[in-house]
Amino acid sequence: MEFVTIFLALVLSCALLRTIFSIFRHTKPNNLPPGPTPLPIIGNLHLLGDQPHQSLAKLAKIHGPIMFLKLGQITTLIISSSTAAKKVLKNQDLTFSSSRHIPDAVTAHNHSQNSVVWLPVGNQWRKLRKILNSNIFSGNSLDANQNLRSQKVKELVAYCRKASQSGDLVDIGRAAFRTSMNLLSNTMFSKDLANPYEDSGKDFKELVGNIMVEAGKANCVDFFPVLRKFDPQGIRRRMTQYFGMIYDIFEVLIKERVEMQRFEQDDMLDILLKISQEIPDEFNHADIKLMFLDLFVAGTDTTSNSLEWAMTEVLRNPRTMVKVKEELEEVIGKENIVHESDISKLPYLCCVVKETLRLHPPVPFLIPRKTKTEVNLNGYTVPKDTQVLVNVWAIGRDPDIREDLLEFKPDRFLTSELDVRGRDFELIPFGAGRRMCPGLPLASRVLHVMLGSLLNNFEWILDSKNQPDTLDLKEKFGITLQKAKPLCVIPVPLK
Repeated sequence: MEFVTIFLALVLSCALLRTIFSIFRHTKPNNLPPGPTPLPIIGNLHLLGDQPHQSLAKLAKIHGPIMFLKLGQITTLIISSSTAAKKVLKNQDLTFSSSRHIPDAVTAHNHSQNSVVWLPVGNQWRKLRKILNSNIFSGNSLDANQNLRSQKVKELVAYCRKASQSGDLVDIGRAAFRTSMNLLSNTMFSKDLANPYEDSGKDFKELVGNIMVEAGKANCVDFFPVLRKFDPQGIRRRMTQYFGMIYDIFEVLIKERVEMQRFEQDDMLDILLKISQEIPDEFNHADIKLMFLDLFVAGTDTTSNSLEWAMTEVLRNPRTMVKVKEELEEVIGKENIVHESDISKLPYLCCVVKETLRLHPPVPFLIPRKTKTEVNLNGYTVPKDTQVLVNVWAIGRDPDIREDLLEFKPDRFLTSELDVRGRDFELIPFGAGRRMCPGLPLASRVLHVMLGSLLNNFEWILDSKNQPDTLDLKEKFGITLQKAKPLCVIPVPLK
């Protein structure tokens, strides 16, 4: 304990000296955006709490939708309205999208230097983005593998049907995580990476879960870069271990396919291996492993969290449940699986998904950006190297653009043309502009199909301790926005 105290004292002393040096070295811009007065050393860190998206939304009501904070050593700009988000993500997109503020955790294995998520806009980023958009997330590519994904949804329904026969509770988040993983792994490798019928902790599932846990932790290094050499919480060390293990798994899968000497699966791995043969100097097996890691980390936790929130909100709102089930029965027939081709015929189901993403965006601040130069925004001066966070959680609850903003009302979208594709800044759960999430086309298909199939095949009963109107909506903040208390419900066969 004494060693820890001495170490922390040294750390704070270093941070204090660094801060004092920065004050004398830099001239502070005169026209910064408004914001709370920072304290010495820690700045405004004390205002974040354990729910920063909520705390910053409250602060924005005092200081405005363009707000400036000092988080430790990091200058930070918070965007909290659709109007301000449009200026950052559209009008000045090139200025604000060219670089990322990189969390220390993702520097493990030099991941951030080669990842399409974290690379600055440039030739390498454009090359990887083009591969994703043209060969993986294009309509034709997704259509070619939809039968594989449909089989995974059938297995999810079969798992729930087995639970219904014994009256067991289904942990919706865990079941959805497992299914999301297998949906992705079949799209990528044409095989499962988790047991679809057992709630067991397979190696790959545990690895992805561990990465999400570490990435979601508050890391003091991200606020005080002077501590980077020490990695005091061990987050980068553990991430290095997890990244290495997951790369080893991908390496085995790639070698297996290469040794077959033919690419006939027509999945993502085949497509990427063909590209690596055509342009080996620009895209190789290491790039494939990096891309797969990005896709798994981005595509499993976000999808499963969104499904769990959707099921929670529908259970809390019996009228919505009745309405969506009636639409499903009328369009595709009771107890049938929803296919991707059915989505456009299910407008109310689409409204349920939109309303879920409005209230519970998967990544509440999107992925942080960084200004490479001093920027003028709405008459304010934003210093160079400022972290930029877009609070989409706050935008979804903006009272200036919505009535009954805290209520779950899918009907609000029935007469609205708002969608989540980055054109309407009142609803941007996947971001907008150059840095918009490239996985949106796949995520949208998967979420609608999984939610529709679960609702269309079962009645869902809460345990005796819960009632629909008292279901817990507390959030667990991290890189993704999780439900603090898992949703566990009993599936009952339809009569």
